[in-house]
Amino acid sequence: MLDANVLYPFSLRDTLLRSAEAGLFQVYWSEQILEEVRCNLVGNSVVTHEQAQRLCSKMIEAFPEAMVTGHEVLISAMKNDEKDRHVAAAAMKAGAEVIVTSNTKHFQDIPEGIEAQSPDEFLCNLFDLEPDLVIGLLEQQAADLQKPRRSLEELLTGLAKIVPSFIADVRSHLQR
Repeated sequence: MLDANVLYPFSLRDTLLRSAEAGLFQVYWSEQILEEVRCNLVGNSVVTHEQAQRLCSKMIEAFPEAMVTGHEVLISAMKNDEKDRHVAAAAMKAGAEVIVTSNTKHFQDIPEGIEAQSPDEFLCNLFDLEPDLVIGLLEQQAADLQKPRRSLEELLTGLAKIVPSFIADVRSHLQR
């Protein structure tokens, strides 16, 4: 389950969704999570309302199986931070084992069998499983960036601000 705060930063969102597309994990979100993404992108003047809507529509189209519904009845039973109970409820409904969030403090009291991980920890775990695949995804991500064009090293430097341990692992692997 991806929390809205990990879908907000462009490069992190791109890395996570490329990893899901490659089959490294099953992505899940809810309409409420995507609405939070839209509101934050527009509210912080990152993109226009139309661009945010188009982004979320493309995400839904690319991952139709990701949308979790019917979890609303579980929200009141969740004991984590009130503002993020909808995320825990959606994770439970989906059968997700991990909630990827930049705010793990809000997920300290979640149902058994679900673990909250920072995006750094989560990507480190994916990298441990498939280092060559993840590096290939990052190389393709850098190659696909057009505006502005960025090298792999520039992509890694930008991501290092958000997921420093993951990027340290990637750089260590590249130096072998």
